[in-house]
Amino acid sequence: MRESITFVMRVFRVAVLVYIGLGGYLYFMQRSFIYFPSPETPNQFSTRAFHNEGEVIKTHVLNEGRGKAILYFGGNAENVSFNAKAFSNLFADYGVYLVNYRGYGGSSGNPSEEGIYSDALSIYDEMIKTHDSVSVIGRSLGSAVATHVAYQRAVDRLVLITPFDSIQSIAQEQFPIYPMEFMLKDKHDSYSRVKAIRSDTLIIVAQNDTVVEMHHTRRLIEGFDIPVLVQVVEGAGHNTISNSQQYVEALEAFL
Repeated sequence: MRESITFVMRVFRVAVLVYIGLGGYLYFMQRSFIYFPSPETPNQFSTRAFHNEGEVIKTHVLNEGRGKAILYFGGNAENVSFNAKAFSNLFADYGVYLVNYRGYGGSSGNPSEEGIYSDALSIYDEMIKTHDSVSVIGRSLGSAVATHVAYQRAVDRLVLITPFDSIQSIAQEQFPIYPMEFMLKDKHDSYSRVKAIRSDTLIIVAQNDTVVEMHHTRRLIEGFDIPVLVQVVEGAGHNTISNSQQYVEALEAFL
């Protein structure tokens, strides 16, 4: 009997150590699971440096001199410059700003929720000085940045591509034994903001998205107080949605 109790206690101690060790690894490495900075890529489009909190945020500017503007925030591993040619043609009536987050595409600093949100608002405040209106597009991680801007500032139109309710919600499903509410530094909680958003909104969903499961997007949609337009791109995945003509047509029709 005593040997059985001793064995159980040993197993329990090992389980506790594994739990604490994995939890510590997740806590200290969490931002490396969220952000995958892309390198700076040379291109023929103009680049404007925005300055905020001692950081330099490089932003590609397309179709300069237009009255209306679009502010674009990409995914967590996206090189936003790859959108330049397509967006320049698709949004010919807009000045388009493709934002490289801190640590991405030649921007200084390291990415964090607080820093990215601060930069986004700072860039918007500079843009609105020279444009009649600003619309915002956010893809995947960028959808959280876009909802933050639309929550804090007057946005003409809002487009959310493969969006989610919150990083916390997704992480809690992946690691149910840990209290993500307390462990996560960057929660990217769009759900808590969308109820207050009043901008015309388009949500583009990938039919075969295995990165952001449909129930996370559905919960976000249900959080809006106003009707939103939802477009499901057939046959598309999380990372391939922009290859679809249906995706292009949805953006063109809305904007």
